[in-house]
Amino acid sequence: MIKVGVTGSNGFIGWHLCQTLRLDSNKFVVIEFNREWFNENIKLDIFVSKCDVIIHLAGLNRHSEDDVIYNTNIGLAEKLIESFKRTGFKGQVLFSSSIQEERNNIFGNSKKLAKELFYNWAINAEANFKGLLIPNVFGAFGKPFYNSVVSTFCHQLVNNETPKIEKDVTLNLIYINDLIKVVIDLIDVKTIENINISYTDSYKVSEILELLLAFKLKYYEKGQIPNFNNKFELNLFNTFRSYFDLNGHFPIKYTNNIDDRGNFVEVIKLEIGGQVSFSTTKKGITRGNHFHTRKVERFSVIKGEALIQLRKVGDIDTFDYYLSGAEPAYVDMPIWYTHNIKNIGKEDLYTVFWINEFYNPNDPDTYFEIV
Repeated sequence: MIKVGVTGSNGFIGWHLCQTLRLDSNKFVVIEFNREWFNENIKLDIFVSKCDVIIHLAGLNRHSEDDVIYNTNIGLAEKLIESFKRTGFKGQVLFSSSIQEERNNIFGNSKKLAKELFYNWAINAEANFKGLLIPNVFGAFGKPFYNSVVSTFCHQLVNNETPKIEKDVTLNLIYINDLIKVVIDLIDVKTIENINISYTDSYKVSEILELLLAFKLKYYEKGQIPNFNNKFELNLFNTFRSYFDLNGHFPIKYTNNIDDRGNFVEVIKLEIGGQVSFSTTKKGITRGNHFHTRKVERFSVIKGEALIQLRKVGDIDTFDYYLSGAEPAYVDMPIWYTHNIKNIGKEDLYTVFWINEFYNPNDPDTYFEIV
């Protein structure tokens, strides 16, 4: 078992990294970290002593005072290195730097110097170190007005605000899942070096906004599943979905066309394929209790009484949705939310499930966790 400590574990990249490491519990153990320990030498040393690998993500991206950004980022690096020396740590360190290094600004300069401090420590201590130069990162749960313009646009659109393009530059981007895979793969590489992580996509800001506006119109407002021309568009779509107010958005009732013949309901309008399934669920039975990291999924209740529950992985708060076949409705499953559906009625529950890709037993993207 490889014991991995992640500073900044509650941040955008840190959250995704820790949750992904936990998916491979046969190989990795995530060591708990608290940012307050930077100011408590004993607790910081205990943390360092428990780790085989430390991935240093903690830092400050933005602040009204440049000196605060610079001093914070340098100070955190120095405190870790002091702890390494006190504890005799000779494990592996990965440090997240930024393409801002190349732009001679306060944030970039602080990252560049911090990287040099770690590099020199590794040389002297004969330890392993990799300084990661990371491009623009986007993905679910990024902090608007802080992590990425993508996060900002998504937040603004679901809150009916009007995004503004300050500079229509071309962004070199990497999706959070792709970045996390690169970082985890590097854990097995023993070396001292600086690594430029390649971007996976390149889009102008206006092109990104155009796609998001289409997602808002088709999916957020009309419930349609849009076409995805490539993996980037699917990743952007899942990013957009992560900003919904789950308390107010779901469940969404279908238009139920009733006449003397019975009723007719359009369940889903697709511009893509996928897999449609139908199930009956006996009284008191619960299905699901799993989550996905990339799949788009819809539960449509067409007969009976159901309770659908969602909970973000790592959180304790649960979203409860009560659906009835008397008023057919659906709930879509966000990525990284474990979910289930329970028959709470007196008769069989009829549900139609749609998911955007066929089930592949060799790559199921389905992880068991009780809601």
